[in-house]
Amino acid sequence: MRIIADLHIHSRFARATSKYLSIPEIAKWANIKGINLIGTGDFTHPKWFAEIEEYLTINANGFYSLKSGEYPEVFFVPQAEIASIYTQGGKCRRIHTIVIMPTLKSVKKFNEMLGTRANLYSDGRPITGVPAKYIAKMAIEADPKSLIVPAHIWTPWFAVLGSKSGFDSIEECFEEEAKNIYAVETGISSDLMMNWQLSMLDKFTLLSNSDAHSVANLGREANVFEISENDFSCDEIFRIIKEKDASKFKYTIEYFPDEGMYHYDGHRACGEGIRMAPEESKKINKICPVCGKEMTIGVMHRVMDLADRKYGFVPNGATGQKKFMPLDEIISKSIGKGEKTKTVQEIYNKFIDKFGAEYPLLLDTDIIELKKVDERVGEAILKVRKGELKIEPGYDGTYGVVEIR
Repeated sequence: MRIIADLHIHSRFARATSKYLSIPEIAKWANIKGINLIGTGDFTHPKWFAEIEEYLTINANGFYSLKSGEYPEVFFVPQAEIASIYTQGGKCRRIHTIVIMPTLKSVKKFNEMLGTRANLYSDGRPITGVPAKYIAKMAIEADPKSLIVPAHIWTPWFAVLGSKSGFDSIEECFEEEAKNIYAVETGISSDLMMNWQLSMLDKFTLLSNSDAHSVANLGREANVFEISENDFSCDEIFRIIKEKDASKFKYTIEYFPDEGMYHYDGHRACGEGIRMAPEESKKINKICPVCGKEMTIGVMHRVMDLADRKYGFVPNGATGQKKFMPLDEIISKSIGKGEKTKTVQEIYNKFIDKFGAEYPLLLDTDIIELKKVDERVGEAILKVRKGELKIEPGYDGTYGVVEIR
């Protein structure tokens, strides 16, 4: 059976998130999207944790599902993201770390430890002065089975390899706790091909998740496992990730990285919207030609700085990848109307009513069948499958602009 997993999301208690993010609503939209396994998000927040306990119950497979019995094909795994701001090596570090735990009992232990060093009520993604390596240490002490995953590793401002406040390796950041890091999250602005340029990442499983702040963005990136129904369990998914088992971890579903908000270098604070490829910004020493301040160095530039391989290299045993964009975005681009407009939502609902869920539709459904619902959208999905897009890359917190050719 195919399992589509999104292992990093948020709740309505995190900053800049939708008020509609509740456990039942997340389950509903995971079902619409075709996601089988989803993180709870924000388990460190006491009010959200109470909601998790109120709505979810553990299953024989070790995952959680709604007590109501609705959406029986949607399972949850306890997950949170912690922000660490601290000084190491004479430099201010801003690191985001995902913690995925097998049980709510383990979560309680972790929250008790973290709660002595941070105000867990302050934000769904708590901001702490706890170094990332101690986040990992606490998670392992709470439950040795825990997965500690450096989040969106290339984001300039808040990531382990970010250009502004990160490190030059996972080991430099986590030091003696690096032995407990089995996976990293690539982030929206990079894909597997970009990460394969670094041999130092070969030992890690490369995960892709949505980091969703609204139900509409659930699953915009995801991980696809092929596993027998009898083997589908928390223990097995954790094992596959820790052992980098490419026989069962088949591929990631990737956003087009150019569309990510930190793909290129640039500067928007001066109001001119300066966007540059790494080759261009290097020629002017990364200084904004308009205001004279340093530009924000994007993901592509940072990858190139640390890479020891050329783009296009594929490591032995690598997981595959497929690039998509969400269905409502495809519809919007194909008919020239905003994603939140009534027209786009009506067409979206027609496709879901006809085919059942978004990802099976995008991945599997014959284009001829899709065109029967809407000719323009069916043709646009075909072009997205082929990668026939024109993208003005994102930069300095601004998403890229996509045109389906």
